[in-house]
Amino acid sequence: IATTFEDHPTLKERYKEIDDSIKFLEDHFAEVYHGVDCTRIAVDERFKGMEGSLGAVYYNFPHSGAIQGFFDGHPIVNWRHENLMRLFFRALRSFVKPGGFVKVASNMGAVGVRYSYIVGSALENEFLHIETVPFLQWHLHRYGRSYGDKRDVYKRPDAKNNQSYNAQAADRDMVYCFCFAPSGESIGKQHVMLPPTLKTLKACGDGPFKNLQGQAKENLANQLHKRFVTEISGTHVG
Repeated sequence: IATTFEDHPTLKERYKEIDDSIKFLEDHFAEVYHGVDCTRIAVDERFKGMEGSLGAVYYNFPHSGAIQGFFDGHPIVNWRHENLMRLFFRALRSFVKPGGFVKVASNMGAVGVRYSYIVGSALENEFLHIETVPFLQWHLHRYGRSYGDKRDVYKRPDAKNNQSYNAQAADRDMVYCFCFAPSGESIGKQHVMLPPTLKTLKACGDGPFKNLQGQAKENLANQLHKRFVTEISGTHVG
């Protein structure tokens, strides 16, 4: 099964090759699902009946989506990346069979989805960290990479020689490998990081708030607060 977060019309706008890619996958007996939120597959009807059946899951370069004006490591937005990994591994508990593998690729210097978020989220959901290998040494490393957002319409990372984002050197990309080893005991509810309060957003003086004053600043704070509350309630905003 191959999944995308965006729906098919959005993919067609961003990637001229998308239908060829889908056809290639389907010709090789893969199923392609669009509009999949990896943190909510338990409530996705398409995954009904697959509980405890997945032997391997791959997630290359996870990212919760950019918030314009903020870098990924900024505390106003970084909680979203940590929650992505926590909820991803929690969702997988119901679908990966004992002994099944999960492999997550990310840059070792990433400040969004940090390696500590990947490993920590896996461990607290009983996925044992068994190996970390350089991405370029992985047999699945040869594929064209993208930004995964609106930039792909007019600007694509250079896939030649497997080079990509300017901020991250390809030789620092890693594949973090895990094996599901459920103990059979309750591990409690999944803890998540809460978004900043409206008061905190209104007090922010950098990022997109840097040159805003008065009503314009308050409007942006309200807009972001509404978005963050929506996301923490379980609806991801693309």
